[in-house]
Amino acid sequence: SYGVDYIKKKHGGIGKAKATQEIINDIATEVNLYGMEQYEEYPTALEAHFGGSQRASVLAAASGITVALATANSNAGLNGWYLSMLMHKEGWSRLGFFGYDLQDQCGSANSMSIRP
Repeated sequence: SYGVDYIKKKHGGIGKAKATQEIINDIATEVNLYGMEQYEEYPTALEAHFGGSQRASVLAAASGITVALATANSNAGLNGWYLSMLMHKEGWSRLGFFGYDLQDQCGSANSMSIRP
C-alpha cells in the first residue's frame, strides 16, 4: 500500500519511527492527502463512498493504521486518525450529513490534551 511504501522509504520501515507529533503529522498528512487525491482522480469511488462519513472513515483508517505501523504505537495511530478527520473537514468542508460528524471531530481534543 502507499502508506507502507512511504514509511519504508522515509522512516526506515515498520516500527522504526519515533512516536512524535512531527512524525504523526508527516505520515498522516501524506497518507490522507494521497487518499483525497485518489478520490478526486476516481469520482466513482467518491460517489460509492456516499455521504462523506464513509470517505472520512476510510481516509482516517488509512492514516491512523499507517502511523501505528510506522511507530508501533497505538496512541500515535489514534492521533493520526483524528488528524485525518480534521484535514478531511478542512479540505472538503464536511465529514457527513446532518451533524453526525461531531464524534469524528471531538477526539483530538481528548487524545492530545495534557494530562497530569
